[in-house]
Amino acid sequence: MTFNNHIAITPELVKDHGLKLDEYQKILQLIGRAPTYTELGIFSAMWNEHCSYKSSKKWLRTLPTTGQLVIQGPGENAGVVDIGDGQAIVFKMESHNHPSYIEPYQGAATGVGGILRDVFTMGARPVAAMNALRFGDPRHEKTKHLVSGVVAGVGGYGNSFGVPTVGGEVEFDERYNGNILVNAFAAGLADTDKIFYSKAEGVGLPVVYLGAKTGRDGVGGATMASAEFGDDIEEKRPTVQVGDPFTEKRLLEACLELMATGAVIAIQDMGAAGLTCSAVEMGAKGDLGVELNLDMVPVREDAMTPYEMMLSESQERMLMVLHPEKEAEARAVFEKWELDFATVGVTTDDLRFRVMWQGEEVANLPIKELGDEAPEYDRPWLAPVPPKPLAADDIPQMDIADALLKLLGSPALSSRRWVYEQYDTLIQGNSLQRPGGDAGVIRVDGHPTKALAFSSDVTPRYCEADAYEGGKQAVAECWRNLTATGADPLAATDNLNFGNPERPEIMGQLVHAVKGIGDACRALGFPIVSGNVSLYNETNGRGILPTPTIGGVGLIPDWSKMARAAFAAGGEAILLFGAPDWWGTHLGQSIYLRELFNRKDGTPPPVDLEHEKKVGDLVRILIRDGIATAVHDLSDGGLAVGLAEMAMASGIGATVNQLDGGDPLPLFYGEDQGRYLVTMSRANLDRFYAEVYPYAGVFAPWIGNTGGAALTLGEARPVSIADLKAAHEGWFPEFMAGEIS
Repeated sequence: MTFNNHIAITPELVKDHGLKLDEYQKILQLIGRAPTYTELGIFSAMWNEHCSYKSSKKWLRTLPTTGQLVIQGPGENAGVVDIGDGQAIVFKMESHNHPSYIEPYQGAATGVGGILRDVFTMGARPVAAMNALRFGDPRHEKTKHLVSGVVAGVGGYGNSFGVPTVGGEVEFDERYNGNILVNAFAAGLADTDKIFYSKAEGVGLPVVYLGAKTGRDGVGGATMASAEFGDDIEEKRPTVQVGDPFTEKRLLEACLELMATGAVIAIQDMGAAGLTCSAVEMGAKGDLGVELNLDMVPVREDAMTPYEMMLSESQERMLMVLHPEKEAEARAVFEKWELDFATVGVTTDDLRFRVMWQGEEVANLPIKELGDEAPEYDRPWLAPVPPKPLAADDIPQMDIADALLKLLGSPALSSRRWVYEQYDTLIQGNSLQRPGGDAGVIRVDGHPTKALAFSSDVTPRYCEADAYEGGKQAVAECWRNLTATGADPLAATDNLNFGNPERPEIMGQLVHAVKGIGDACRALGFPIVSGNVSLYNETNGRGILPTPTIGGVGLIPDWSKMARAAFAAGGEAILLFGAPDWWGTHLGQSIYLRELFNRKDGTPPPVDLEHEKKVGDLVRILIRDGIATAVHDLSDGGLAVGLAEMAMASGIGATVNQLDGGDPLPLFYGEDQGRYLVTMSRANLDRFYAEVYPYAGVFAPWIGNTGGAALTLGEARPVSIADLKAAHEGWFPEFMAGEIS
């Protein structure tokens, strides 16, 4: 084949590669000449937003990333946290937003595949997955198609690979009409003394390609993920990768088997920017050069050019540096698993990144500068202007019981059972709490008592109204959800989804959200150990809601003492922990206003981090001492929805008091933060108020009792659990069946 690696580099070609003209000038200064066509592709891959974080680096550095239990923070394939007994939990969350909008099944499936590889690249066996999905208005013509494809893709890959999906989120808002979000989380277990890293060490060592063959799918995927959408959306379909979960399962087993032989020096997943990014990162981290021979790369398509091979994002591939004396042993492992194993390069001592093809040097670049000298911007930003507080006399009225039924049957709060029942939530046999509660929980395999809890959280409407408070709230709610099971929150991963950072108002959202996340993580002892930034989530100039998703992991020392978000028995007392003196009053930016009255006004509820810590620590003690019989944190929909969820989960009703005076709507639907519903037996209630409450410094009123077959909120009419469930379970299946327009 004739391949012209010396195509004239025009301003149009530079723009097509997602590079600014001033960035191209920097390339010219770095290498002292015009780049070849392949080199331009390499720079476009390494310097795009998705790989270089050029708009967010400055702010990411402000996040707390260390802690007593943190073994590895950001900068590797995934974060690593010590869970005791010589074990570590390895986890990360990443976005696959643009590909999932273009091709929902494969976009979502390869998002799951990519995050699983990030985990087992570190030497961990994946044990849990989550996904945070955000779609447009249910009435939009594409929404049902996107929901169907994404859910099928998540389930199709995760179920086939064999990892339980233990939690996640599904939300709808018109602001995601043209740019959905698919954030995938995975966690794995590893021995603390057997963690593998991507830093290459040693000169003259073989660089080995592992896994599936290289094709043309995904060429330019990372660059596409760093650009806004326009009317040319269908033209971007070839940039979406195609996944094969069965190949990935074999790759997992082969990698873990090979790691046990001591052959591996460094290993890197071929994710965004494929062979380019993996080779450059491995060499640059080790202060080494890398020379690749593309003639040795296994391909599955004819006449592939060096440009295509370097930028392909074909799935299920790894790059490894190994001990040369172990090469034959390593090859035998991969041949046994029927996977490709090819020595495609060598490490060098000259800090150059060389690429050979058919005897021609098609790239020769300084390897450190490809990553270290990527542009870094301190983009101008505007401080968001918080909305005016909601006036006390401006609360639209509705019957308390009617409001509850309508909220439970709304797109915002209806059951997500239709979604999570398409996922395998029980595979591996360790799941203790499935999706639908506060957090997913799995046993730590091989340990008699330990369990791990997982949660994913963010409230985008809060973030748009006040990005700082919204960032704090995302962290606090994740921390609360883990706490509500009885888990010690260990650490978090973030997935920061925003619009175009070149717009100062969008950059202001990012800056303030990161500040809020950082302050909350510091106050709660909840460091960020990994993550991802996804920018340019816009279509034709309209951005998504700011969506900084937080995925958290917690440790339960004894899973026999964990709590569930379901009433345990009738005749028990219900306490509201962390309530302000008037139980709950904050209706600004609430689900009540948005879903029932189409209002998006008021300020979001503030997050008092000292209060969060005090209340959560107390609740955790009560769970472990056996005083609390059930626990549920309060968030969207406030007290009324939290009570209804506990009643529906258990089949046990409740009667809740109403304080004299005041409007009952803020009482039952206010979304004040830092609150938990906690149930106790009558005997433990007396003990709590006599021995604990006087010294706790936390307001925890006894607000009602469990029992019966209905939920009664103050003076409102009782609503049967059957009616609650009918409202809650009906919307999603009807929507997907096309019965809602």
